[in-house]
Amino acid sequence: MLNRQHYQLRLMNESDLELVLDWRNSDRIRFNMYTDHVISLEEHKAWFLGIKNDESMSYHICEYNQKPIGVIYFTSIDQQNQKCYWGFYLGDVNAVMGSGSIMEFLALEYVFDSLDIRKLCAEIFVFNDKVIKLHKKFGFQQESYFVKHILKGNKYEDVIGLALFKDDWLSVKENLYNLVFRIKK
Repeated sequence: MLNRQHYQLRLMNESDLELVLDWRNSDRIRFNMYTDHVISLEEHKAWFLGIKNDESMSYHICEYNQKPIGVIYFTSIDQQNQKCYWGFYLGDVNAVMGSGSIMEFLALEYVFDSLDIRKLCAEIFVFNDKVIKLHKKFGFQQESYFVKHILKGNKYEDVIGLALFKDDWLSVKENLYNLVFRIKK
């Protein structure tokens, strides 16, 4: 059984930048991102300065037993319409099995309970079927399909748009908690 108390989210801070940059520049993460060039430390620091005081963005580190294992982020936070976009990546390749699902659960709990968002959106490359399946397991529904949407290498790739509403999350939260943390009834 995985223990919820072993996992926590905290705001990303400047001391996280080098670790996050190493994760972000890894082939397995860059491959699935819109911006997929190798990022320099200077570029990364400038990005962090730009988002630090931007209320439309919120970047978090997920920790397991106080060790950073990944990044969860919310962008285009729109309080008037109570919606935003999000994404995440598991940086630590040696993280405990199931940590990706736990990160998704923590992200949804945070965005719907703490940020009081009504609608959470995500855009995922169609070839990233593992993440699409994970999101759908958590109740996300397809809202859009963007054909030849983002240039990667020499080819335009299709992107799927998914969304989850707070009401739908609240109706499945307890069951997902039990599933993610492997609690048997």
